[in-house]
Amino acid sequence: MKSFTYERPSSPAAAAASVVATPNAKFIAGGTNLLDLMKLQIETPAHLVDVNGLGLDTIEPTEDGGLRVGALVRNTDLAADARIRKDYAVLSRALLAGASGQLRNKATTAGNLLQRTRCPYFFDTAQACNKRQPGSGCSALDGVSRQLAVIGASQACIATYPGDMAVAMRVLDATVETVDAKGTERKIPMAEFHRLPGDRPEIDTTLKPGELITAVTLPKPVAGTHIYRKVRDRASYAYALVSVAAILGKDGSGHVAFGGVAPRPWRVEAAEADLPKGAKAVTDTVFAGAEPTPANAYKLKLAERTLTAALNQARA
Repeated sequence: MKSFTYERPSSPAAAAASVVATPNAKFIAGGTNLLDLMKLQIETPAHLVDVNGLGLDTIEPTEDGGLRVGALVRNTDLAADARIRKDYAVLSRALLAGASGQLRNKATTAGNLLQRTRCPYFFDTAQACNKRQPGSGCSALDGVSRQLAVIGASQACIATYPGDMAVAMRVLDATVETVDAKGTERKIPMAEFHRLPGDRPEIDTTLKPGELITAVTLPKPVAGTHIYRKVRDRASYAYALVSVAAILGKDGSGHVAFGGVAPRPWRVEAAEADLPKGAKAVTDTVFAGAEPTPANAYKLKLAERTLTAALNQARA
């Protein structure tokens, strides 16, 4: 790990200002992803801005009946909160499907959203990776791609977004709140937060340089059966090959988002009208335009079968 400087700012705006003013600076909270990347020298920040003391660690009701989740709320606390378990069960279940208990105790809401891909070529510094080193190429295109994206990718990058929490927040239509170095606040719909790689795969989100996440707002609860199904190579501590976050009525109507298939949580709202017709009708629309590799084409059928299981669970 390379040497770096460190500070603990007194306010969110001060934290943002420090990152803007210092070349190659990064925010750090739980550090469950960043520290691993620093040890591998994939990330080599010259300055760390510790945001743990900024008080962004509460869950509060909003005026419209939703909840405002502070950026520093730990994953364990969010999953266990009685209001989340009751009204946003898909989110609680998605959190509990991710990582391990020890990691959830440290990982934060904002950090979870910002975690980087687990593509093996991103982690192998001997391999070409446009996300790690822009312009170097994408070794995954002709390499081992079984776990990688089937839709939303580009010739520059076929990595997937690895998280579970964001898939649930996408189906809930959550909003990300931020502040910049000037104290200007912004609200970003979850649908617009993670970006597709295009020809700039090194940029994961629509955050501006130095912009700090302060909270995630959940809208008024949506009625229905909340389901999170995650298909993976082993029963725990593994990333999704395919996941489904769904809020479904007994007639099959509702909302659905997919994880493990694209560079961001994947939801096509236009397909949700076909939920009562069955999973195939939905996935035919959701994955229209998919460009899988021979090694990961199985994900298309796996997504259909996982959604079928979710629909059967809701009807039961």
